Amino acid sequence: MANISNLGSVISNIDDIEKGAQVATSLLQQRANDVRANRVNWQSYVQGQMISQEDYNFIYQFDNANAETKAAVLKEAGPQFARTFFDLMSQIAKDQTLQYILTMLDDVLQEDKSRVEILKEYAKQMKESVWTPFMHLLNRNDRFIVNQTSRIIAKMACWSKELMGLDDLRFYMDWLKNQLRLPGNEYIQTAARCLQMMLRIEKYRQVFVDVDGIATIVLVLLGSKVGFQIQYQLIFCLWCLSFSPHIAERMSKDKIIPVLSDILSESVKEKVSRIILATFRNLLEKPEERDLVHEHAVAMVQCKVLKQLELLEARKFDDPDIVDDLEFLNEKLQESVQDLSSFDEYTSEIKSGRLEWSPVHKNEKFWRENAIKLNENNYSLLKMLVRLLESSKDPLILSVAAHDLGEYVRHYPRGKVVIEQLGGKQMVMQYLSHEDPNVRFEALIALQKLMVHNWEYLGRQLQSDQPKDTPGMVQTAA
Repeated sequence: MANISNLGSVISNIDDIEKGAQVATSLLQQRANDVRANRVNWQSYVQGQMISQEDYNFIYQFDNANAETKAAVLKEAGPQFARTFFDLMSQIAKDQTLQYILTMLDDVLQEDKSRVEILKEYAKQMKESVWTPFMHLLNRNDRFIVNQTSRIIAKMACWSKELMGLDDLRFYMDWLKNQLRLPGNEYIQTAARCLQMMLRIEKYRQVFVDVDGIATIVLVLLGSKVGFQIQYQLIFCLWCLSFSPHIAERMSKDKIIPVLSDILSESVKEKVSRIILATFRNLLEKPEERDLVHEHAVAMVQCKVLKQLELLEARKFDDPDIVDDLEFLNEKLQESVQDLSSFDEYTSEIKSGRLEWSPVHKNEKFWRENAIKLNENNYSLLKMLVRLLESSKDPLILSVAAHDLGEYVRHYPRGKVVIEQLGGKQMVMQYLSHEDPNVRFEALIALQKLMVHNWEYLGRQLQSDQPKDTPGMVQTAA
C-alpha cells in the first residue's frame, strides 16, 4: 500500500491530520470559541493582588496583541511568556479565567509547534518539571479545563525534541485510558484525539499497552453507542500500535480481529473500512514470527473477512490505498485457506470465543485425530472452553463448548481426569437446569461422557469379553 501502511507518510500529511482534529474535538473547539469571546479583566487580578504587576503587564499586552506582534514577543521574550503562564496557572483558581489561559496557550502552540520548547527550556532553567503544573490540572472538576490541559500535554509530548519521561508518560497514558472508560464522557473524542497523537510516537506505544490500553479500546468499540467517528479514531490508535512488531504479535490475544471484522461488516463509512483494512494488513506484515502471521490470517478467515473483502471489492473504490489493501489481504487470506487444516480452523474458532456448529465439532474423524492436541500448551484450548462455559451467556456458545468437552473425554483416555482438574465437570453440571433446551441437552450428553471410563475402549473390551450368544453391552458408570 502506497501511503496508509507507512506511518511516517501519514504524520507528514499534517493538513489531513489537523482536519481530523477539528472534527474529533468539535465540542472542545466549540466551547473554546465561547471561552475566547469572554475576555478576562486582568486589571481586577492585579488590583486584588492575585497576580504580580510584572505578570499583569505581560499578559495584558500579549492578550491584546495581534498575531504578528505575539509571534515577535514569543521570539524575543520567550522566558517571560513561560514564567507568566506558569504563574497564572498556579495562582488563579477561577474556572472561567483558567479556561481562558489554557485556550490562549493552546492557540499559541497550535500556531507553531516549535513553541513547546519555550515552556520546556524555561522549566529546565528553573530546574522544575514542565509536566507537574499540567498534571495537577487533570484533577480539576471542570471538564473543559481537564480536556484542554490534556490537549496541551499531548502537543508538548509529541512536538518536543525531548520525549516525555516514563513516570509522567505512564500517568498520562493511564489517565487517557480512564477517560475512554468514563461513562457518558462527552469529551471522549478529545481523549481519543490525544491518543491518536501519542501513539504515533513509537516509544510511547508500549506504555499504553502496559496500562491495559488495548483491552480498553476493544471494550469501547464493543459498546452499543459508539459512533463512526469514535470508531475511526480508536481503530486509528490500534493501527498505530500495529506498526510495532512486538505489539502486533500480541494483538490477537485482545480479540482485535473479531471486533474489527464485525465493524467492517457493518460500517458504511469509507474511512472506517480503510483504517480497518490497513490494520489487518499490518497484522499480517509486521509480526516477525511466521506462526503468528498464520494465526492472524486464520483468525481473519474464521471471522469471515474474505466475504467482506469480496463485498468491498464490488464497491469499486477510487482510493488506490484501499484497492491495494484489498488485493493484498485477498491474496494472503486465500493462501491461508489453502494451507488451513481442520485443527487450525478449530483452534481459531476457540480463540475467537465465537463458537458455532461448524463441521469439525461433530466430525468423528476430527476428534479421533485431534483430541490429544487439546493437551498442547498446557491444555490452553481446554481452558478456553471452560472459561467460555464460565463467562458466556450465549446458548449457542454454551452448547458447543459443553459438546466439545464431552467429545474430548470420549476420545482421550485420561480426558475425564483432565476436565475435572480444570473445573469443566462442575461447569457442565450447572447447565443441566439451564433455561435453553439445547444447552440442557448438550450438558446432559457431555456429563454422560464424563461419567464413563474410557468410553470407546471400554465398549470394545466389553464386546470382546462377552460370549457370542450374550446380547447387548453394559456401560459402567464412574
